[in-house]
Parts: sequence; C-alpha cells; structure tokens
Amino acid sequence: MKLGKIYAVLSLLVVFSMLLAACQPSGSDTTGMPETEAPSMTEAPAATEAPAQTSRHGGWLDEIDVSVVSGDSAISQLQAGAIDYFSFGLASDVYPAIKEAGLKTTQSFGSYYGISFNPAVFTDTKTLNPFSDRKIREAMNWLIDRNYVNQEIYAGGSLPKLFTITTQLVEYTNLIDTARSLESKYAYNLDKAKEIIDAEMTGLGADLGPDGKWQYNGAPVTLAFLIRSDGDGTRKPMGDYVANQLESVGFTVDRQYKTSSEAFPIWLGTAAADGQWSMYTAGYIPSGFPRDERALFQQGYLNTSIQAGEPYISNVSDPEFQKLGDDLAQGNFSSPEERQKMMARALELSLQDSLFVWVIDQQTYSPYNNNVQVTYDLATGPESTNVGPYNLRFAGQEGGTMRVGTNDLFTQPWNTVGGSNWVWDAGVMRATTMGTSNAVGGAGLMADPYTGLAYPQRIESAELTYKKGLPIQQNLDWVKVNSVDQLDVPADAWVDWDAKTQKFITAAEKFPDGLTANVMSRVTYPADLFQTVKWHDGSPISVGDFVMSMIQGFDPAKKDSPIYDESLAASIDAGLVAFKGYRIVSTDPLVIEAYSDSYNKDAELNILPLWPASAFGLAGENSWPILAISNMAEAAGELAYTSDKSDLEKVENTSWVGGPSLEILSKYLDQAASESYIPYEPTLGQYITKDEADLRYSNFKKWYANHGHFWVGTGPYYLDKVFTTEKSLVLKQNADFVDLSDRWSVFSEPKLATTVLDGPGQVKVGEEAVFDATVTFKDKPYPQSDIQKVKYILYDATGAVVVVGDATAVADGQYQVTLTSEQTAKLQTGSARLEVAVVPIPVAVPSFTSFDFVAIP
Repeated sequence: MKLGKIYAVLSLLVVFSMLLAACQPSGSDTTGMPETEAPSMTEAPAATEAPAQTSRHGGWLDEIDVSVVSGDSAISQLQAGAIDYFSFGLASDVYPAIKEAGLKTTQSFGSYYGISFNPAVFTDTKTLNPFSDRKIREAMNWLIDRNYVNQEIYAGGSLPKLFTITTQLVEYTNLIDTARSLESKYAYNLDKAKEIIDAEMTGLGADLGPDGKWQYNGAPVTLAFLIRSDGDGTRKPMGDYVANQLESVGFTVDRQYKTSSEAFPIWLGTAAADGQWSMYTAGYIPSGFPRDERALFQQGYLNTSIQAGEPYISNVSDPEFQKLGDDLAQGNFSSPEERQKMMARALELSLQDSLFVWVIDQQTYSPYNNNVQVTYDLATGPESTNVGPYNLRFAGQEGGTMRVGTNDLFTQPWNTVGGSNWVWDAGVMRATTMGTSNAVGGAGLMADPYTGLAYPQRIESAELTYKKGLPIQQNLDWVKVNSVDQLDVPADAWVDWDAKTQKFITAAEKFPDGLTANVMSRVTYPADLFQTVKWHDGSPISVGDFVMSMIQGFDPAKKDSPIYDESLAASIDAGLVAFKGYRIVSTDPLVIEAYSDSYNKDAELNILPLWPASAFGLAGENSWPILAISNMAEAAGELAYTSDKSDLEKVENTSWVGGPSLEILSKYLDQAASESYIPYEPTLGQYITKDEADLRYSNFKKWYANHGHFWVGTGPYYLDKVFTTEKSLVLKQNADFVDLSDRWSVFSEPKLATTVLDGPGQVKVGEEAVFDATVTFKDKPYPQSDIQKVKYILYDATGAVVVVGDATAVADGQYQVTLTSEQTAKLQTGSARLEVAVVPIPVAVPSFTSFDFVAIP
C-alpha cells in the first residue's frame, strides 16, 4: 500500500506545517488493543520489564536480509525457516492460520475501507444518479451489515467502521457516548433502508417495475460500481456484497472489476457529472498514528477538501456541515470543550452526508518466529513503525542475521523528493534514518508506537510558544510550553525563497507591516551534534545539511528554479498558507525556530526539529551532496525527482539505489567534486566551506565505489547492497550510530489491558445495581496511575444508549459501576447491556468489554 500521494485524500501531510459489537456473554474477557495520554516524564516511559543493559551501538542485528515473499506463502516460509519475519501486514482472515502454525504476530490497525459515492447530478439528464440524493446515501448505512462483512470477509478479526475517525482510537474513545449512540441508530436495518430508498427514488421520478427493478425514462437505473480486484483481495468480496444488497432493493449494478491503475483515472480523474462511475470501493492507510482527526470531515466529505478533485468538488453539503467541517480543519474553536461538541455534531452530520459510507477498520497481522522480537505501531503496523528497526532482534541475543520477507520492494525509484513512499519501501528506509519522519515532527523526535506522541531522539530540548486561547494540551514534560497574547514572527525569519537570487526571503522583506503566527517551535540540539552524528559514508552531519533540506522544500515550486516541478508546486504552495517561517537562532549549538498557523492539539506534536529529512513526508534523509548532484542532473534535463515530471519530459526518474540514474549521478558527483561545488552558494556558502565540500564529495565517492548506490542516512543500519532486479537488499549494523542499541527498548511490548466485567444477571427496574470491572496486564492488576479513565455505557433492550458515566476506582485493577435507581428506571423490561471502556495511558486503544443482563419489573 502506498502512503502519501495515493492516500492523500485523508492524510494531513502538508509541506512546511506541523503536518500537520457483538455482545459478550456474562463475565466476558476482552483483551483490548490499545488511549489518549502518555505519562508525564522527560524520558521515554518505563519498560514493562527491565531489559539487560548493553554496550552495543546501532541496531541489535548484524545484518538484515530483506526480500520479496508472497503473502500466500509467508506462513509456510516461516515454518520452513526460509524467513524469520514477514513484515507486511496480512488481512485478518489469515490470523487463524497464523495461530494454528504456532507463530507470533503483530496486531495493528491497517487499511480502512468504505464505499465512495458519486454525488453529482449527471449531465445526461436521461440518466439518474441516485447518490446525488443525500438521503439515499445515508440509507446505505442501514443497507450494509458491517458485522456480516467483518465475520464473512475478515474472519471477525477487524472492526466494523461507521465513522471517518478511527474506530477505538483516541478520537473515538473521547466521543464514545456519541459514537455508540450513532452505531445503535445506524445498525443494519434492510427494511428501513428500503423504505427510505423507495420514497426518495419515487421523488426523483423513478418507477419500480413489475420485476422489482427501478426504471428511469424507460431504462433500468444502473449503477457503475468500480470494484477493486487487487490489493489484499478483500475489496472484491466486499464490493460484491454491497452490489448484492443494492440489487435486493431494486437497483441494477454494473460490477466493473478493476486494479488501482485502472480504477483511479475514472474515480478521481473524470468529471463526476459525466457519470462514468457511481460507486468505488475506496481504501486508505493512515500516514501516522491518528491522534488528531478533526480535519477528516473536511477531507473526506466537503468540496473544500485538499484533494480538490472528484468527487469532492461535486458534493453539495449541508451548510451546517460545510461550516463545521471547515472550522474543525482550520482550528476555529477556542477550547477543548467546544472542539468536543463540534466533533460530536460532525459525526452526526457526516452520516447524513455519507459521501463515503465506511465499512471496515481492518486489523492486520505480521507473523514472525518465536525467537524474534518485534516492536510495532498499534495504529499503522510494523513497516510504518519508526522505532521498529531500532528494536528488531532475536530475543535475548545481540547480533545475528535476520531474514525478512515483505510484499514488494523498489516499487518506484527511491529518492526523498518525489520517490517511492510505498509502505514496504519506506519500512526499509526507516532503518537507515534517525528517528521518526517529518509526518510526526521530524527525525529529532521518536514517535511512541503505542500512543502516537513523541519523545526527544536527537534534540536536547524544545520549547513551544502558542497564541493564547488555542486548545493545545501538554502531555509530557520534556517540552517547555508558553502562551502569549500575540506571537510575532521575527523580521529575520525565512518565510519564502527567491530561486533567482538563491536566497531566502525574510519576514521583513515580504511582510513589512509585520507577521504573526499561531505556534512557534524552538529546538536546541546538543553541543556535540556535529562531532557525534555521522552519515553512513563517514561524513559528520553539518548545518549545511539542515539548510539544504529547507531549500529543497521551496525550490521545486519556483518557476525561476532550474528544478521547477509543476507536480510539486501545488503542494508546496498549499503549505505556504500556514507556513510562517524558519529561523536559525544559533549554529553552535544549533537552535532552530519554526513558525506556523497550523497546529496540533498535542503540544509535543507541534515540535518541528527540521532534521535534514524529506520535506515531502517521505522516508529517508537528505545529505546535502546527494541533493546537490541530483539537482545538477535534473537541471541538465537528465533526471527528474517525480514520476510526473519524468513522464512529461521523457527523462529517467531519479533513483538513488539503482538503474540508469546511478551512472548519471556518478558523472555529476565527479563534476561537483572537481569544482568543490557548493549548491545554492549565495545562501549555503555561509554554512558550507570548500574544505567541507571536498571532504563530503570524497567520502560520497568512496561510498558509491564500495556499495554501488547513493542512499546514505544517519540511522542504526546502513544500506549495504541493493538488488533492484531480484528485489532484495542487505542492511548492516551501523556501529558508529550515536545511541546504544537499547535506547528504545522500553517499547518492546505494548501494555495492553484485559478487562473482565461481572455483576447480577437480573436487575430490577428502579433499583440500584452494582457491577465490578477487573483490569489486568499479564494477569496482574493494572495500576490506577496508568489508567486515564474507565467509562461505562448502559444500553436498553432496543440497543439505545441510556446512560454514560465514569466508573469508580476501588484499587489497582479494580473498578466499580453503580447504576442508581434513577438510571435503572430508564430501562425497559427485557435484555439490557452494560459496556465498559478502559482507557490506559501507556497505550492508545481502549479495552472494551460488556455484560448482558435482564431488566425485570
């Protein structure tokens, strides 16, 4: 699966800014996957078990051999000893086979799937588009039995999905009462769906023929359904099920089975009003751990979506929803309480709009042998886990060679400007980099794989200043947080780039009347940064690497630039709307400020270290020499970073690891070395000396001679050998890495809660009733200090939510729910259900369990 471009519909990756149930039986035991806040501390959270100390630097393994392995054969290859770990996430229908084989596995949220509808009134007035009617789209929620889809297609291993926010993650948990009420309201009800569809279709002028099929202008109402036939194989049966349901209420469905390359040009590339499609089986993968999902209402439904294409621009939303979605995306609220009310209302209105009808939040599983230890992101899976390569090892062992299988490699050329962002490629790239990607602040930080918050990786300290009134919360005390009435951008801050003079434009030059921002991130790097951190070719990191990466984030968007790329310009220009400036305060030690109007509700996720990594949200790092020679080749018309420009100009797509690019890059490396070339010299000449240029080019030439590629980073592993044709590669331990191998061993295992709920089997209506909840981890009581809250939801015989409240803590791992006589009086006689949601601090998905009882008169 691809991050970034393909999944930009619902991602929040914006350049320069901060990127910013089936009822269980009585006494049921439910192990939750993973909530919302991390412990207050400067260092990373405590490990569940104290690990043995080490003197080893870099990765735990001596070597990682990665190759392409079919998901169909992954289990058998693990059993045969051909591989030790299959890192790509398999669909939940494979989970029973993994357990039967006796293998260990990760369990993470992966893709999420739904049906995208064409909302346009067709230009051909003789053809009716039922989905131009909002009520018919809303009725689809009753027409689709999500529990059936989960059981039959996903083997019960995923989660039914009703909302654009992620089921059972941070936002969902905070909105649990609204979410559960709406799930009850929109539960599968074929009769209700048919009743609404019948009324609306008749109002649109359609007739139900004697054969039970809808007719319009004497012809069947036919739905062109684009059903994806590729990927993990689950979208095809899901599409067929939805098509069957639509046929059962009178529609004729034209099932068009297509691959992504066949479906995308129709879905997003044709005018919605042309009527070339009616529905599409959409699938997405989050770009990072989703803690703040307020912008998804705009991105998934409204014509102001950053996707700015079909079908969004054709959707005419309810005015209240339009304003609400835009306000949430733009942060137009003054308190957490106001935001909460807006989010709750947006959930309701999104279902009434239903431009997308969501079906499944898929859980994915990556199997591995029992002697392997894997750290994985609970929200996005192991290949999207920044800390994963740091902790990958054979249990209780230092060193060794691990054989890893994945779904594919080198799907697109590797470069950090417009290259591959496929999850399997990015998973390998992360092993070569310092900490997390720019999607969560920058490589000076490390993303917590269990909560989505961040901890210092390379930075020494950080400070966040924000405009008073913004609903920003501090979770961890490694960030110093201040608020001010007005946040002025300094006159010497860099706010734009002049490609002709090759100099930054300052705030004073572009905004002589002054400029303000919502947030300012200030990071200080260690005084010994330039002595302790080295690129894989042996060169010390320098200020030039930081500044070059900043320039690269601007220059391709400028028409005066010799590397102008129209396909990058739109996203860069969009980022400038919120971007308010960079400022290097000091180079010894390195201190950098970043100003923006875009902000995240979590203080820690507003910190922008501006490490020399991709400015475009891709994995990988930027040493200034690789950008310099790549830019030289692009300016000469021999290479192009992006596939769009490559296709347009009919030149080779830049790859730093293979193909014809290597010979071209080698030629320009020789030229740069012979000239002691300093790129963008009017600016970088202040930070890069001729002596440094000579050293860097010399080391880079030796690297290429020894390894046959130009991919260098600063991470715990280096890319030793690449075999693009055979689709395999070799990573080796970087023994010169600055940190010890156990730096992030605290993330070896998520502290997942197990909850058991017990109480009376019968409750008399109008009398008090007491229920007990036991919360454990590995059969030991879960400490109260590690639990943010325990909420309960009471349902009546119709499934409607009657009461929502907070359980009372009794002792570690012990909570009590007391239903008052007034609360039980609201129950009808008959079956009832009490549900408990435990929200731990160390992990970010709650543990849910429920208890059925009978309400008697």
